[in-house]
Amino acid sequence: MPANKIYIIGIGYKPLDKSAIDIICRSEVILASKRLYEVFKRYEDFEAIKGKVAVINNVDETINFISSEVRKFGSSEAKDIVLLASGDPMFFGIGRRAIREFGKDSVEILPDLSSVQVAFSRIKEPWDDALLISLHGGPDPAKRRRLPYELSDIPALLATHNKLAVLTDKENNPAVIANILVKSSELNMFVCERLGHHDERVTSGSPEEVAGMSFSDPNVVIIINTATSSHKSPTGGELKAPALAEAAVSFGLTESEIQHSKGLITKDEVRAIAIHKLKLPLKGVFWDIGAGSGSISIEAAKLCPGLKVFAVEKDKEQIDNIRENRMRFNALNIEVINGPAPDILKGLPGPDRVFIGGSGGMIDSIIDYISKTAAGIIVINATTIETLNRAVDCLKKTGFNADISQVSVSRTKSIGDSNYLSALNPVFIIKGERR
Repeated sequence: MPANKIYIIGIGYKPLDKSAIDIICRSEVILASKRLYEVFKRYEDFEAIKGKVAVINNVDETINFISSEVRKFGSSEAKDIVLLASGDPMFFGIGRRAIREFGKDSVEILPDLSSVQVAFSRIKEPWDDALLISLHGGPDPAKRRRLPYELSDIPALLATHNKLAVLTDKENNPAVIANILVKSSELNMFVCERLGHHDERVTSGSPEEVAGMSFSDPNVVIIINTATSSHKSPTGGELKAPALAEAAVSFGLTESEIQHSKGLITKDEVRAIAIHKLKLPLKGVFWDIGAGSGSISIEAAKLCPGLKVFAVEKDKEQIDNIRENRMRFNALNIEVINGPAPDILKGLPGPDRVFIGGSGGMIDSIIDYISKTAAGIIVINATTIETLNRAVDCLKKTGFNADISQVSVSRTKSIGDSNYLSALNPVFIIKGERR
Protein backbone atom coordinates (compact mmCIF):
# COMPACT_ATOMS: atom_id res chain seq x y z
CA MET A 1 0.00 0.00 0.00
CA PRO A 2 1.52 3.37 -0.93
CA ALA A 3 2.11 5.69 2.02
CA ASN A 4 1.13 9.32 2.39
CA LYS A 5 4.14 11.60 2.30
CA ILE A 6 4.50 14.98 4.02
CA TYR A 7 7.07 17.23 2.38
CA ILE A 8 8.33 20.21 4.36
CA ILE A 9 9.89 22.63 1.90
CA GLY A 10 11.90 25.61 3.08
CA ILE A 11 11.48 28.87 1.17
CA GLY A 12 12.56 32.48 1.43
CA TYR A 13 16.08 32.80 0.12
CA LYS A 14 16.76 30.61 -2.95
CA PRO A 15 14.74 29.59 -6.02
CA LEU A 16 13.13 26.16 -5.71
CA ASP A 17 15.13 23.33 -7.23
CA LYS A 18 13.59 20.88 -9.71
CA SER A 19 12.80 18.20 -7.13
CA ALA A 20 10.91 20.69 -4.94
CA ILE A 21 8.97 22.01 -7.95
CA ASP A 22 7.99 18.46 -8.99
CA ILE A 23 6.75 17.69 -5.47
CA ILE A 24 4.74 20.92 -5.27
CA CYS A 25 3.14 20.30 -8.68
CA ARG A 26 2.00 16.77 -7.84
CA SER A 27 0.95 17.48 -4.24
CA GLU A 28 -2.66 17.34 -3.12
CA VAL A 29 -2.46 20.41 -0.91
CA ILE A 30 0.12 23.07 -0.04
CA LEU A 31 0.02 24.62 3.43
CA ALA A 32 1.50 28.00 4.31
CA SER A 33 1.26 30.66 6.98
CA LYS A 34 0.05 34.09 5.93
CA ARG A 35 3.62 35.45 5.91
CA LEU A 36 5.00 32.55 3.91
CA TYR A 37 2.09 32.78 1.48
CA GLU A 38 3.23 36.34 0.70
CA VAL A 39 6.79 35.09 0.27
CA PHE A 40 5.65 32.22 -1.99
CA LYS A 41 3.77 34.64 -4.24
CA ARG A 42 7.15 35.93 -5.43
CA TYR A 43 8.14 32.50 -6.81
CA GLU A 44 7.64 32.00 -10.53
CA ASP A 45 5.82 28.70 -9.96
CA PHE A 46 3.14 30.29 -7.75
CA GLU A 47 0.56 31.10 -10.41
CA ALA A 48 0.40 27.53 -11.68
CA ILE A 49 -0.40 26.00 -8.29
CA LYS A 50 -1.93 28.81 -6.21
CA GLY A 51 -5.31 27.05 -6.20
CA LYS A 52 -3.86 24.27 -4.02
CA VAL A 53 -2.52 26.62 -1.33
CA ALA A 54 -4.31 26.69 2.02
CA VAL A 55 -3.33 29.43 4.49
CA ILE A 56 -3.25 28.37 8.14
CA ASN A 57 -1.51 30.67 10.61
CA ASN A 58 -1.45 28.45 13.70
CA VAL A 59 0.99 25.54 14.16
CA ASP A 60 -1.45 23.34 16.08
CA GLU A 61 -4.14 23.93 13.47
CA THR A 62 -1.64 23.07 10.74
CA ILE A 63 -0.74 19.77 12.43
CA ASN A 64 -4.43 18.96 12.94
CA PHE A 65 -5.17 19.74 9.28
CA ILE A 66 -2.40 17.39 8.10
CA SER A 67 -3.67 14.64 10.43
CA SER A 68 -7.17 15.08 9.04
CA GLU A 69 -5.92 14.91 5.44
CA VAL A 70 -3.92 11.75 6.16
CA ARG A 71 -6.99 10.10 7.69
CA LYS A 72 -9.13 11.22 4.75
CA PHE A 73 -6.75 9.58 2.26
CA GLY A 74 -6.82 6.42 4.37
CA SER A 75 -6.00 3.28 2.45
CA SER A 76 -6.69 4.83 -0.96
CA GLU A 77 -3.99 5.98 -3.32
CA ALA A 78 -1.31 7.88 -1.41
CA LYS A 79 -1.37 11.67 -1.63
CA ASP A 80 1.46 14.13 -1.07
CA ILE A 81 1.08 17.07 1.31
CA VAL A 82 3.44 20.04 1.17
CA LEU A 83 4.07 22.29 4.15
CA LEU A 84 6.01 25.46 3.38
CA ALA A 85 8.46 26.50 6.07
CA SER A 86 10.76 29.44 6.61
CA GLY A 87 14.37 28.72 5.65
CA ASP A 88 15.61 25.46 7.15
CA PRO A 89 12.66 23.65 8.82
CA MET A 90 15.07 21.79 11.13
CA PHE A 91 16.59 24.99 12.53
CA PHE A 92 14.20 25.94 15.35
CA GLY A 93 11.45 25.24 12.83
CA ILE A 94 8.38 23.09 12.29
CA GLY A 95 10.40 20.12 11.04
CA ARG A 96 11.01 18.84 14.57
CA ARG A 97 7.31 18.99 15.44
CA ALA A 98 6.23 17.31 12.20
CA ILE A 99 8.64 14.41 12.66
CA ARG A 100 7.48 13.97 16.25
CA GLU A 101 3.83 13.93 15.17
CA PHE A 102 4.05 11.84 11.99
CA GLY A 103 7.33 9.90 12.21
CA LYS A 104 10.55 10.05 10.21
CA ASP A 105 9.30 7.65 7.53
CA SER A 106 6.36 9.93 6.65
CA VAL A 107 8.24 13.22 6.50
CA GLU A 108 10.80 14.49 4.02
CA ILE A 109 12.67 17.76 4.54
CA LEU A 110 13.84 19.99 1.66
CA PRO A 111 15.61 22.92 3.38
CA ASP A 112 16.39 26.38 2.13
CA LEU A 113 19.16 28.44 3.75
CA SER A 114 18.54 29.25 7.41
CA SER A 115 17.94 32.86 8.40
CA VAL A 116 21.11 32.75 10.52
CA GLN A 117 23.21 31.65 7.53
CA VAL A 118 21.84 34.55 5.55
CA ALA A 119 22.30 37.01 8.42
CA PHE A 120 25.98 36.14 8.89
CA SER A 121 26.56 36.38 5.15
CA ARG A 122 25.02 39.87 5.14
CA ILE A 123 27.38 41.12 7.84
CA LYS A 124 30.31 39.18 6.32
CA GLU A 125 31.23 37.32 9.50
CA PRO A 126 31.96 33.58 9.87
CA TRP A 127 29.44 31.74 12.02
CA ASP A 128 31.13 28.41 12.76
CA ASP A 129 32.17 29.79 16.16
CA ALA A 130 28.78 31.30 17.09
CA LEU A 131 26.22 30.12 19.63
CA LEU A 132 22.76 29.96 18.05
CA ILE A 133 19.68 30.38 20.25
CA SER A 134 15.99 31.06 19.80
CA LEU A 135 13.90 33.46 21.89
CA HIS A 136 10.94 32.94 19.56
CA GLY A 137 8.22 31.72 21.89
CA GLY A 138 5.39 31.80 19.37
CA PRO A 139 2.83 34.43 18.37
CA ASP A 140 0.26 33.72 21.11
CA PRO A 141 1.40 35.11 24.52
CA ALA A 142 -0.95 32.70 26.32
CA LYS A 143 0.61 29.67 24.61
CA ARG A 144 4.27 30.66 24.45
CA ARG A 145 6.44 27.56 24.28
CA ARG A 146 9.11 26.89 26.90
CA LEU A 147 12.50 28.03 25.66
CA PRO A 148 15.89 26.55 26.60
CA TYR A 149 17.30 30.06 27.16
CA GLU A 150 15.72 33.22 28.50
CA LEU A 151 16.34 36.86 27.73
CA SER A 152 18.17 37.25 31.04
CA ASP A 153 20.66 34.51 30.03
CA ILE A 154 22.22 36.61 27.28
CA PRO A 155 24.84 38.41 29.42
CA ALA A 156 26.11 35.11 30.80
CA LEU A 157 26.16 33.53 27.34
CA LEU A 158 28.25 36.42 26.06
CA ALA A 159 30.73 35.90 28.88
CA THR A 160 31.64 32.53 27.34
CA HIS A 161 30.86 33.04 23.63
CA ASN A 162 32.23 35.77 21.39
CA LYS A 163 29.32 35.56 18.96
CA LEU A 164 25.65 35.02 19.65
CA ALA A 165 22.85 34.74 17.06
CA VAL A 166 19.30 35.15 18.35
CA LEU A 167 16.01 34.36 16.63
CA THR A 168 13.63 36.98 18.01
CA ASP A 169 9.91 37.57 18.28
CA LYS A 170 7.73 40.58 19.11
CA GLU A 171 8.19 40.13 22.85
CA ASN A 172 11.92 39.34 22.78
CA ASN A 173 12.73 41.95 20.16
CA PRO A 174 16.08 43.63 19.32
CA ALA A 175 15.43 46.72 21.46
CA VAL A 176 14.53 44.60 24.50
CA ILE A 177 17.67 42.49 24.01
CA ALA A 178 19.78 45.65 23.67
CA ASN A 179 18.32 47.10 26.87
CA ILE A 180 19.84 44.36 29.03
CA LEU A 181 23.26 45.01 27.47
CA VAL A 182 23.42 48.82 27.47
CA LYS A 183 26.18 49.00 30.09
CA SER A 184 28.66 47.28 27.81
CA SER A 185 30.94 49.20 25.46
CA GLU A 186 32.50 46.00 24.10
CA LEU A 187 29.52 44.62 22.23
CA ASN A 188 28.46 45.24 18.66
CA MET A 189 24.91 44.37 17.64
CA PHE A 190 23.55 43.65 14.17
CA VAL A 191 19.83 43.50 13.47
CA CYS A 192 18.97 41.79 10.17
CA GLU A 193 15.36 42.60 9.26
CA ARG A 194 13.09 40.87 6.76
CA LEU A 195 15.87 38.87 5.14
CA GLY A 196 14.96 37.70 1.65
CA HIS A 197 12.30 40.40 1.21
CA HIS A 198 12.66 43.40 -1.09
CA ASP A 199 12.84 45.70 1.95
CA GLU A 200 15.42 43.77 3.95
CA ARG A 201 17.71 45.93 6.09
CA VAL A 202 20.80 45.43 8.25
CA THR A 203 21.46 47.81 11.15
CA SER A 204 24.56 47.79 13.33
CA GLY A 205 25.39 49.68 16.50
CA SER A 206 26.11 49.51 20.20
CA PRO A 207 23.43 48.13 22.54
CA GLU A 208 22.70 51.67 23.69
CA GLU A 209 22.04 52.74 20.09
CA VAL A 210 19.93 49.69 19.21
CA ALA A 211 17.86 50.03 22.41
CA GLY A 212 16.37 53.25 21.08
CA MET A 213 15.28 51.84 17.71
CA SER A 214 12.32 49.86 16.39
CA PHE A 215 12.52 47.05 13.84
CA SER A 216 10.29 45.13 11.47
CA ASP A 217 9.54 41.42 11.84
CA PRO A 218 10.95 38.92 11.21
CA ASN A 219 14.49 39.71 12.27
CA VAL A 220 17.66 38.06 13.51
CA VAL A 221 20.01 39.62 16.07
CA ILE A 222 23.75 38.95 16.04
CA ILE A 223 25.85 40.10 18.99
CA ILE A 224 29.63 40.10 18.81
CA ASN A 225 31.66 40.42 21.99
CA THR A 226 34.88 42.24 21.19
CA ALA A 227 36.25 42.02 24.75
CA THR A 228 39.56 40.19 24.96
CA SER A 229 39.69 39.75 28.73
CA SER A 230 37.86 36.71 30.11
CA HIS A 231 37.50 38.59 33.41
CA LYS A 232 35.15 41.19 31.99
CA SER A 233 31.38 40.87 32.16
CA PRO A 234 29.34 41.75 29.02
CA THR A 235 27.20 43.99 31.23
CA GLY A 236 30.23 45.97 32.37
CA GLY A 237 32.62 45.64 35.28
CA GLU A 238 34.36 42.64 36.74
CA LEU A 239 32.62 39.27 36.97
CA LYS A 240 31.65 38.14 40.46
CA ALA A 241 34.09 35.86 42.22
CA PRO A 242 31.90 32.73 42.03
CA ALA A 243 31.57 33.14 38.27
CA LEU A 244 35.34 33.43 37.89
CA ALA A 245 35.76 30.22 39.85
CA GLU A 246 33.12 28.40 37.82
CA ALA A 247 35.52 26.93 35.27
CA ALA A 248 37.80 25.54 37.98
CA VAL A 249 35.25 24.20 40.48
CA SER A 250 32.64 21.73 39.28
CA PHE A 251 31.43 20.49 42.69
CA GLY A 252 31.65 21.68 46.28
CA LEU A 253 29.98 25.08 46.51
CA THR A 254 29.46 26.42 50.01
CA GLU A 255 26.32 27.89 51.52
CA SER A 256 27.97 31.32 51.65
CA GLU A 257 28.52 31.28 47.86
CA ILE A 258 24.90 30.42 47.04
CA GLN A 259 22.30 33.16 47.45
CA HIS A 260 19.53 32.00 49.80
CA SER A 261 16.97 33.38 52.23
CA LYS A 262 16.53 32.90 55.98
CA GLY A 263 18.98 30.00 56.17
CA LEU A 264 16.73 27.93 53.89
CA ILE A 265 19.34 25.96 51.97
CA THR A 266 20.38 22.32 51.82
CA LYS A 267 23.49 22.24 53.99
CA ASP A 268 26.81 21.48 52.27
CA GLU A 269 27.34 18.04 53.83
CA VAL A 270 23.74 16.94 53.24
CA ARG A 271 23.88 18.22 49.65
CA ALA A 272 26.98 16.17 48.95
CA ILE A 273 25.37 12.96 50.22
CA ALA A 274 22.08 13.59 48.36
CA ILE A 275 23.88 14.15 45.06
CA HIS A 276 25.99 11.02 45.64
CA LYS A 277 22.84 8.96 46.13
CA LEU A 278 21.24 10.39 42.96
CA LYS A 279 23.92 8.80 40.72
CA LEU A 280 23.35 11.53 38.17
CA PRO A 281 23.75 10.60 34.50
CA LEU A 282 25.95 12.74 32.27
CA LYS A 283 22.95 13.40 30.01
CA GLY A 284 19.22 13.21 30.53
CA VAL A 285 16.62 15.04 32.62
CA PHE A 286 16.75 15.87 36.34
CA TRP A 287 13.86 17.28 38.36
CA ASP A 288 14.67 19.23 41.55
CA ILE A 289 11.28 19.57 43.26
CA GLY A 290 10.93 22.13 46.03
CA ALA A 291 14.26 23.49 44.85
CA GLY A 292 14.44 26.33 47.39
CA SER A 293 17.52 28.40 46.61
CA GLY A 294 18.49 25.93 43.88
CA SER A 295 21.62 24.61 45.60
CA ILE A 296 21.03 21.01 44.46
CA SER A 297 20.18 22.19 40.94
CA ILE A 298 23.32 24.33 40.72
CA GLU A 299 25.64 21.56 41.89
CA ALA A 300 23.98 19.03 39.57
CA ALA A 301 24.10 21.38 36.57
CA LYS A 302 27.79 22.17 37.10
CA LEU A 303 28.71 18.55 37.73
CA CYS A 304 26.87 17.31 34.60
CA PRO A 305 26.71 20.09 31.95
CA GLY A 306 24.92 17.74 29.54
CA LEU A 307 22.09 17.19 32.02
CA LYS A 308 18.87 19.21 31.61
CA VAL A 309 17.88 20.40 35.09
CA PHE A 310 14.37 21.58 35.98
CA ALA A 311 14.31 23.52 39.27
CA VAL A 312 10.68 23.44 40.45
CA GLU A 313 9.67 25.91 43.15
CA LYS A 314 6.42 27.70 44.07
CA ASP A 315 7.78 30.46 46.35
CA LYS A 316 8.47 33.75 44.54
CA GLU A 317 11.40 34.78 46.75
CA GLN A 318 13.05 31.42 46.23
CA ILE A 319 12.46 31.64 42.46
CA ASP A 320 14.40 34.91 42.50
CA ASN A 321 17.23 33.18 44.39
CA ILE A 322 17.36 30.33 41.87
CA ARG A 323 17.50 32.75 38.95
CA GLU A 324 20.28 34.75 40.58
CA ASN A 325 22.30 31.59 41.34
CA ARG A 326 21.73 30.26 37.83
CA MET A 327 23.24 33.42 36.38
CA ARG A 328 25.97 33.72 39.00
CA PHE A 329 27.33 30.27 38.22
CA ASN A 330 26.50 30.32 34.50
CA ALA A 331 24.39 27.18 34.98
CA LEU A 332 22.33 27.67 31.85
CA ASN A 333 21.28 24.01 31.63
CA ILE A 334 18.86 24.83 34.48
CA GLU A 335 15.29 25.77 33.61
CA VAL A 336 13.34 27.45 36.41
CA ILE A 337 9.74 26.27 36.82
CA ASN A 338 7.45 28.36 39.04
CA GLY A 339 4.48 26.48 40.47
CA PRO A 340 3.31 23.79 42.89
CA ALA A 341 4.07 20.11 42.40
CA PRO A 342 2.72 17.75 41.23
CA ASP A 343 0.45 19.86 38.94
CA ILE A 344 3.30 21.91 37.43
CA LEU A 345 5.23 18.73 36.52
CA LYS A 346 2.76 17.69 33.85
CA GLY A 347 4.30 19.77 31.09
CA LEU A 348 7.91 18.75 31.74
CA PRO A 349 10.00 16.16 29.88
CA GLY A 350 10.11 12.86 31.78
CA PRO A 351 12.93 12.64 34.35
CA ASP A 352 15.78 10.17 34.73
CA ARG A 353 16.43 11.32 38.31
CA VAL A 354 14.37 13.28 40.84
CA PHE A 355 15.29 15.10 44.05
CA ILE A 356 12.56 16.25 46.43
CA GLY A 357 13.74 18.89 48.86
CA GLY A 358 10.30 20.26 49.68
CA SER A 359 6.84 18.90 48.97
CA GLY A 360 4.41 21.38 50.53
CA GLY A 361 2.61 18.48 52.19
CA MET A 362 2.06 16.75 48.85
CA ILE A 363 4.75 14.07 49.12
CA ASP A 364 2.31 11.21 48.41
CA SER A 365 0.88 12.67 45.20
CA ILE A 366 4.33 13.84 44.02
CA ILE A 367 5.85 10.36 44.41
CA ASP A 368 2.78 8.79 42.81
CA TYR A 369 3.16 11.08 39.80
CA ILE A 370 6.90 10.38 39.50
CA SER A 371 6.25 6.63 39.65
CA LYS A 372 4.39 6.92 36.33
CA THR A 373 7.53 8.32 34.64
CA ALA A 374 10.75 6.48 33.75
CA ALA A 375 12.67 7.95 36.72
CA GLY A 376 15.05 5.30 38.05
CA ILE A 377 16.06 7.01 41.29
CA ILE A 378 14.26 9.41 43.64
CA VAL A 379 16.10 11.03 46.54
CA ILE A 380 14.07 12.78 49.23
CA ASN A 381 15.28 14.96 52.10
CA ALA A 382 13.01 14.89 55.16
CA THR A 383 13.35 16.67 58.49
CA THR A 384 10.32 15.14 60.23
CA ILE A 385 9.47 11.54 61.10
CA GLU A 386 6.01 12.01 59.58
CA THR A 387 7.42 12.98 56.17
CA LEU A 388 9.92 10.10 56.42
CA ASN A 389 7.18 7.55 57.05
CA ARG A 390 4.88 8.88 54.31
CA ALA A 391 7.69 8.98 51.78
CA VAL A 392 8.86 5.43 52.50
CA ASP A 393 5.31 4.03 52.41
CA CYS A 394 4.55 5.73 49.11
CA LEU A 395 7.84 4.63 47.53
CA LYS A 396 7.16 1.00 48.43
CA LYS A 397 3.59 1.18 47.12
CA THR A 398 4.67 2.62 43.78
CA GLY A 399 7.43 0.17 42.86
CA PHE A 400 10.56 1.54 44.55
CA ASN A 401 12.91 0.02 47.08
CA ALA A 402 13.54 2.49 49.91
CA ASP A 403 16.91 3.02 51.57
CA ILE A 404 17.14 5.42 54.52
CA SER A 405 20.08 7.32 55.97
CA GLN A 406 20.12 9.82 58.81
CA VAL A 407 22.71 12.55 58.48
CA SER A 408 23.80 14.34 61.64
CA VAL A 409 26.33 17.11 61.14
CA SER A 410 28.24 19.08 63.77
CA ARG A 411 30.39 22.06 62.92
CA THR A 412 33.08 23.82 64.92
CA LYS A 413 32.25 27.08 66.64
CA SER A 414 34.59 29.26 68.60
CA ILE A 415 34.13 30.74 72.06
CA GLY A 416 37.11 32.86 72.89
CA ASP A 417 40.21 30.77 72.32
CA SER A 418 38.32 27.48 72.45
CA ASN A 419 36.43 25.51 69.79
CA TYR A 420 33.41 23.29 70.26
CA LEU A 421 31.07 21.31 68.02
CA SER A 422 27.59 22.67 67.35
CA ALA A 423 25.05 20.21 65.95
CA LEU A 424 22.80 21.02 63.01
CA ASN A 425 19.32 19.53 62.80
CA PRO A 426 19.52 15.90 61.60
CA VAL A 427 18.13 15.12 58.14
CA PHE A 428 16.70 11.87 56.79
CA ILE A 429 17.83 11.08 53.25
CA ILE A 430 15.57 8.53 51.54
CA LYS A 431 16.68 6.92 48.30
CA GLY A 432 13.99 5.25 46.22
CA GLU A 433 15.32 2.99 43.47
CA ARG A 434 13.11 1.34 40.88
CA ARG A 435 12.62 -2.38 41.49
